[in-house]
Amino acid sequence: MQGALQGIKVIEVSQVLAAPFCGYQFSLLGAEVIKVELPDAPDCARNRGPMPELNKNGLGLTYQVQGANKKSLAIDLRISSGREALLRLVESADVFLENYATGVMEELGLGYDILRVRNPGIVYCSMTGYGDKGPKASKGAYDNTIQAASGIISQSGGTKPGLSFVDYAAGYSAAFAISAALLQKDRMGKGCYISASMLEVALSLMAPEVVAKQCSPLKEKPKEAGISSFDTADGILMLGAFKPSQYRKLAQCLLEEGFGIPLMADIAAWDDVWLNSESINKELKNVFIHKSTTEWQKLLDKWDIPAEPILTLEEAIEDEQIKARGYYAVISENSNISLPSASFQMSEGGPVISRAPPALGQDSREVLRDAGFNENEIDRLFIDRVVE
Repeated sequence: MQGALQGIKVIEVSQVLAAPFCGYQFSLLGAEVIKVELPDAPDCARNRGPMPELNKNGLGLTYQVQGANKKSLAIDLRISSGREALLRLVESADVFLENYATGVMEELGLGYDILRVRNPGIVYCSMTGYGDKGPKASKGAYDNTIQAASGIISQSGGTKPGLSFVDYAAGYSAAFAISAALLQKDRMGKGCYISASMLEVALSLMAPEVVAKQCSPLKEKPKEAGISSFDTADGILMLGAFKPSQYRKLAQCLLEEGFGIPLMADIAAWDDVWLNSESINKELKNVFIHKSTTEWQKLLDKWDIPAEPILTLEEAIEDEQIKARGYYAVISENSNISLPSASFQMSEGGPVISRAPPALGQDSREVLRDAGFNENEIDRLFIDRVVE
């Protein structure tokens, strides 16, 4: 079965997480994604992960989780013949994706203005920490520094959340922008330049809080009782009674179990939620401690009130719901590594992992040959150590 993006060719000059994850979305859907790296300074993610042997071989799990289905081209873009070779590849490409600091590609002679001369239809996406304008435009960034600069860490009680979700959200955002640009290209007949900002992605993830702070900068958002966690007799339960109607439903549920909370039963509007949450929270603490997490889960499920136990990551990845959806894919018969696929399914042309993440330079010769290089030209690039 062909993927939905079969026939799209993406050149991904990337490192670490954000752009590789963006390119991964295209590779899962059948696009030809060529990951371009320097032979002597490849993506550092290749050497990161919990398995030293894989790290040593440049196949660390941090790289693998967004490397499947791609081809690897190891080429030195600092050398003129390397740059010219990449420009020849660009001539037959649909997308050029990079996530180096603002100005780096221009310094290498691979900026949008250069590439669009060779291919007017190229969709050029530059993913950076802060975008291509402003006082921080040329500053490097990582997920953790963007979390700090965006206010995410402050909003999280001063502690950085233990995951790189800004990188991954940035990857999704850029993939959406590129897809839109490809559709626009079909209508208008020309490509475009996309500047994607991790900082703006981080703020977008907090849009309600960002707008609230602009309107009422000194007013703290109250902690809502219905979407808080509570100790049970044997664990912790995260409650999801969000809407006023769900507060009333929860009150009825608890009343039938012998726990009356009149204040919660009278919730009629959002103002009631915000005004009474502190008192309701105290009441609920005294209620949930009386039963086990499993008992509460079954009861709340019966009443269609969202709630989940707080699981460890080890527990979460073994959840039967995830297995039922076929989210993980074993990459080869000789490996027990299961890689995450896409977070969606399609009745036609959906995401598939069909090829293991490539070793550095594994596909260099094939990629050049497909781009029209003859064997003598390819041999010369290898002899001159431009390509490996």
